[in-house]
Amino acid sequence: MANQMSDTSAPHSSYDLVVVGAGPGGYVAAIRAAQLGLKTAIIEKQHMGGVCLNWGCIPTKSLLKSAEVYQSMQHAEDYGLSVKGAGFDIEKVVQRSRGIADRLSAGISFLMKKNKITVIDGFARLTAPGTVSVSVDNAVVAEVSAPHIIFATGASAKSLPGITPDGDVVWTAREAMTPKQLPQSLLVIGSGAIGIEFASFYRSFGSEVTVLEAQDRILPQEDADVSKAALRAFKKRGIKFVTGAKLEPLDINKTSADARWTDNNGKAQAGTFDRVILAVGVAANIDGLGLVEQGVQLDRGQVVVNEWSETSVKGVYAIGDMTAPPWLAHKASHEAVICVEKLAGEQDVEPLNPRSIPGCTYSSPQIASVGLTEQAAKAQGLNVRIGQFDLSALGKAQAMGETEGFVKTVFDDDTGELLGAHMMGAEVTELIQGYVIAQQLETTEEELMHTVFAHPTMSEAMHESVLDAFDKAIHS
Repeated sequence: MANQMSDTSAPHSSYDLVVVGAGPGGYVAAIRAAQLGLKTAIIEKQHMGGVCLNWGCIPTKSLLKSAEVYQSMQHAEDYGLSVKGAGFDIEKVVQRSRGIADRLSAGISFLMKKNKITVIDGFARLTAPGTVSVSVDNAVVAEVSAPHIIFATGASAKSLPGITPDGDVVWTAREAMTPKQLPQSLLVIGSGAIGIEFASFYRSFGSEVTVLEAQDRILPQEDADVSKAALRAFKKRGIKFVTGAKLEPLDINKTSADARWTDNNGKAQAGTFDRVILAVGVAANIDGLGLVEQGVQLDRGQVVVNEWSETSVKGVYAIGDMTAPPWLAHKASHEAVICVEKLAGEQDVEPLNPRSIPGCTYSSPQIASVGLTEQAAKAQGLNVRIGQFDLSALGKAQAMGETEGFVKTVFDDDTGELLGAHMMGAEVTELIQGYVIAQQLETTEEELMHTVFAHPTMSEAMHESVLDAFDKAIHS
């Protein structure tokens, strides 16, 4: 349960804003509201920081860092180093990730106290526009009201027909990040960011990993060139992939699962796996919230909102994973600030541009992107120019021993607008922000080409990719 902030001020029945859910959307909304002088309460049923901080973004990145270090140890000789008897303790790897999540959750509680935000423990239900009841163990313990109520309750893993997570053999992300021991064989269903990250993590520690993807390529949300290169890179690491897979219901035993599927050629295949990770997307957490009963419109299970995150019911808002994709923590946080500033009457508030939201996959190698893929830009009828630069030609990449990957840029040939950028390789999740800023500032191709990039850095690949789009690349 969240820690109720009885030491700041006793919970009131009336507020300027009530926020439901304390994840990266909810807690950011509460803090920004408090900064703007709104009397604010936040209701959380379990963990401050939500799924992202406690069971998603942060602990998974901790796990993946351990995997990265262990993987580097296996290649110490490439750097002229000697590492003997390298091993790992999966329980300590998990403990480290849980410790980081716990510290950050406590930090969110501190921020609530610092900003004089009332924290109310319990499950919230919208009983009327402007009114929320709070219950603990199905007993109503409080009722609060506010002219503005923001729901930020996130989403949960989807299931498939005949494939229901049991927490033992069939895992969701939550069980996958707290294994007591490593499975010898692992089936990952879904090759989006979550599926690929877990496939990468478990493979680093020696599990035999098979990934099934229903679409015709892995990482289907990414540029096709990234999908193709990523497939080669992951196969080199020993991960097996089946695209165009049609999976039948699993046969679950006490300690394993029998799976049968057909591949994109219609060939029947089967396998037995110690564990299965279901990573086929998320569904909005709306059950029991009273949203539908109060007239809030849904579309395929997601809450429908306008550009200011307001639902079809005046004064009721929704942000983050319970709304339309992309389902990313940083999108939720940004929506939170926009929503709160707009309802507080701030001037010059701009709606969020979906094309400016970066996406990152923290596998090995990493993948990052923003804006339109080459395929999407052409589908919109745009006249595009494409630039690409391979990391193998980059001095810093060679010094790091991380030469696998590339940077690709997509420009509008008629206007010079940067339409999108797509990367695979070491630390590209840090590099992508350079292109995000360029898009936000509406930087042209000329300005990017005349920007000085430090040498030697991985960011030089970004510059070379831009130059390549206009036939001016120096090192390729």
